[in-house]
Amino acid sequence: MMIECENLVKIYKTRDFEVLALQGLDLNVERGELMAIIGNSGSGKSTLLNMLGGLDRPSAGRLLVDGHDLLKLNERQLIEYKRRTVGFVWQNNARNLIPYLTAVQNVEVPLVISSSHRRRQRAVELLDMVGIAHRKNSRLQQLSGGEQQRVAIAIALANDPSLLLADEPTGSVDQKTTAQIFDLFGRLNQELGLTIVIVTHDRQLSRQVGRVVAIRDGRTSSEFLVRESYRDRLRDLDRLGNDEDDTESSHEELAVLDRTGRLQLPREYLAAIGIHGRGMLKAELDDGRIILTIPTEHPAQTTETASSEQADAHPDRLFD
Repeated sequence: MMIECENLVKIYKTRDFEVLALQGLDLNVERGELMAIIGNSGSGKSTLLNMLGGLDRPSAGRLLVDGHDLLKLNERQLIEYKRRTVGFVWQNNARNLIPYLTAVQNVEVPLVISSSHRRRQRAVELLDMVGIAHRKNSRLQQLSGGEQQRVAIAIALANDPSLLLADEPTGSVDQKTTAQIFDLFGRLNQELGLTIVIVTHDRQLSRQVGRVVAIRDGRTSSEFLVRESYRDRLRDLDRLGNDEDDTESSHEELAVLDRTGRLQLPREYLAAIGIHGRGMLKAELDDGRIILTIPTEHPAQTTETASSEQADAHPDRLFD
């Protein structure tokens, strides 16, 4: 297992108030997996990515990455973890790249830090890996947004990480370039066996990866897993020329049940049946399925804000 998150909590404190960014999040990621994390602004997805990258520490819970317990690492061990275990790709290229250097010089920077004796050769190899070696002597202003992002990915690979983290890596490029970048992530995943976690708000990317985890209100709420029928179709279709597939046809959504039996479902389902806060639900076991419905003897639902302990539900959703 590459990543193990159990009951992960992150609280940001200021002088006047506290913000609960993650409230008991559970997540496992297999070694060599390519997956995405989606969620609206404020859902906690970037907080999670920062903790996976060693840029922030959890307030409570359990977080293991590649065998490292990130709650127990001291500062020196944490620096070593960031240098050797993870690579980071940011949405804002200003965080990835130095503008007055060429592409190859940018890739050489982390190799200087790691005291590599064949920096130039290794930098060119990495640029070739991401398909941009022919632009190695170009400065950033001479490169397109997609080319700059490829340079950023080459930099993230410079320390031979076992885990690659990408925070909104296609947020500043067009749709065609987005597809190319995700194809590159897929190739790196397959050829290098690299574990890749991508954080984004764009649900359309689910066509590019086999597993998508949705985070809502600081918790894992559901997962989208690629359908085998869709996987079979992809073997026969020209993906670049096919625009008809969407998330619903390519993946099926699964609700996530945590270790204590709590269940969270999309808030829009609750709103559709008139629940805007806490509600009372009836659970029935029917031939191996659990059916959740609004009980007829308690039709009134409160409008109180739902607490983190309450489960969201849809009356017509069946769970095996």
